Amino acid sequence: MKLALRRPIVYVPAAALVLTLLVIARPVINPPAIPAQQSSNPAATRTSPLPVVPVVDLDLDRLRTADRELPESARDPFRFRPKPPPPVQRVQAPPPVFAPPVPTGPPPVPSIPLRVFGISFVQDASGRRGGQYIASFRDERGNVFTGKEGDLLEGRYRLLRIGPDGVDIAYLDGRGRQTIRLTGQ
Repeated sequence: MKLALRRPIVYVPAAALVLTLLVIARPVINPPAIPAQQSSNPAATRTSPLPVVPVVDLDLDRLRTADRELPESARDPFRFRPKPPPPVQRVQAPPPVFAPPVPTGPPPVPSIPLRVFGISFVQDASGRRGGQYIASFRDERGNVFTGKEGDLLEGRYRLLRIGPDGVDIAYLDGRGRQTIRLTGQ
């Protein structure tokens, strides 16, 4: 079976030729709609002939200075001056180093790291005037301890006195007595 493709093949170059002619002829058919810009020079827009300017005779002899010599210049553009020396830096003595005084004697006793967070008064069973205070403490790790006067806390501290405003506490060996206020300090 033989296909007749001759006619469609002829149409493609003919269409390309017509398209090319349209592109080339477009500026002639559709001139640009933007008018030409006018010159800002009013003399250039005139159509009259330019004025004639007479040539003036120049006195070139006045430019010659044969009888007068120029003085010698002290400036030499090819000679460089040496760099100025760098500014002298002031040497300041280093500031004196403050050394804290060395304490003499035994080191101070470390503070007791307990805080009082509550004091309660407990009456005895008979309801008479007798009774005692019980204090509640908290250490740095969050452990809670309670005790009355004379009790041992955490195996390291002895509870000496409990009052309504604070607690007196000391190390077991008696070396560091400290008053801890109810505010926790």
